[in-house]
Amino acid sequence: MVKADFGSDFQWGVSSAAFQTEGAWNIHGKGPSIWDTFTRRKGKIKNGHHADVASDFYHRYQEDIAFVKKLHIPNFRFSVSWPRILPAGIGSPNTKGLDFYDRLVDCCLQHEVDPWVTLYHWDLPQALQDKGGWTNRDVLSWMEEFAALVAGRIRDRVKHWMVLNEPTVFTGAGYFFGVHAPGLTGLRNFFPAAHHAALAMGRVGRLLRSEVPDAAVGSTFSCSGIHPATNRRRDVEAAKRADALINRLFIEPVLGIGYPVMDLKALKGIEKYMQAGDDSLLPFDFDFIGIQNYTREVVRHSYFVPYLKARICSAKSRGARPITDMGWEVYPESIYDMIKKFGAYPNVPKIYVTENGSAFPDTVANGEVADLQRLKYLQSHLAQVLRAKQEGLNVHGYFVWTLTDNFEWAEGYDARFGLVHVDFQTQQRIVKASGKWYGTFLDDQPAT
Repeated sequence: MVKADFGSDFQWGVSSAAFQTEGAWNIHGKGPSIWDTFTRRKGKIKNGHHADVASDFYHRYQEDIAFVKKLHIPNFRFSVSWPRILPAGIGSPNTKGLDFYDRLVDCCLQHEVDPWVTLYHWDLPQALQDKGGWTNRDVLSWMEEFAALVAGRIRDRVKHWMVLNEPTVFTGAGYFFGVHAPGLTGLRNFFPAAHHAALAMGRVGRLLRSEVPDAAVGSTFSCSGIHPATNRRRDVEAAKRADALINRLFIEPVLGIGYPVMDLKALKGIEKYMQAGDDSLLPFDFDFIGIQNYTREVVRHSYFVPYLKARICSAKSRGARPITDMGWEVYPESIYDMIKKFGAYPNVPKIYVTENGSAFPDTVANGEVADLQRLKYLQSHLAQVLRAKQEGLNVHGYFVWTLTDNFEWAEGYDARFGLVHVDFQTQQRIVKASGKWYGTFLDDQPAT
């Protein structure tokens, strides 16, 4: 497997997120986000970690973009911190925040790296959460205001835009299970948050298309292969319900199919929050979609799980496959299955894999990090992407998660996904073996 096997127009990149990397949480006019608040709640983040400094990308972006260039990575995906641009969520913009992203985009271009911008990667301004956050339909106009400001500043240099990052995760983990910010629970929070997130993709997508007419506009969706634990009917039906929630809840409204209520009847509760005309506002003809896959899930029927009547079997119970630090089974075939699944929808646009990667324990020895498990993970998953490509499936790019080790949400700093190792005490960077391999793989003229 070599880069040329994927074709000359295949897009290669690496992805990151503002809150997980930037730090600088309260300087230069930035306001607090829901994650700044959440990390200060006792017991919410492993080891009491917070992202006040993270990997200090705000101050070290030039060093980190130089790594992107050194590794021959042509595309860098990053997100914009909403509270850094609008400390109160709406109203007067923070000029220093806009200036930072101006400099970041220029730095990328100076290194011949194309910037890909994600507008929302989970760091809602706390001031807007105080008004209900994603449960408040006004979030649609709030996000339009934010998107217009960002587009107005950098639209002349950014050609790829993503509206949301993984709406299933931030609405489910943040507004139903309460394990992510803002820490709310229950269907009364999840249903309106989910519906407003679904509407936001089309609404902000239309704004971006008008503000940046030559740009490619997309959004990203988390996904996992869903397999029934047995061939028994109740496990098969449980897997269908889990698939409707995990994989189909947001992509199908965008494509004009509607919410997958037939396979998960509990989703009818969303109808309470739908207004006249919403059916026509949900669909949007994105130029591309990003799918983000890390593993598969094996599902078993459960009487005791409300609404879903299904539970995910732990990866440790499944046999001999390796398990990552996140407790996820290494199952490379899942990324092929997801490309095939999403590509089977009628009229689906281009598909990019906008996140794929793994967390494994890293050891620094003699100034090197021999992360062979991560290297093997990337190679095995890329082989499955190539399989999809060679079968003529609709996949046009692959982005690794992530450039540097960073703050991994509720896992704090224990879960390391980076191609570049970060010592969080000194901020020293070391390119790992996986990063060196990816750089060699992407080099059009590798050393002989």
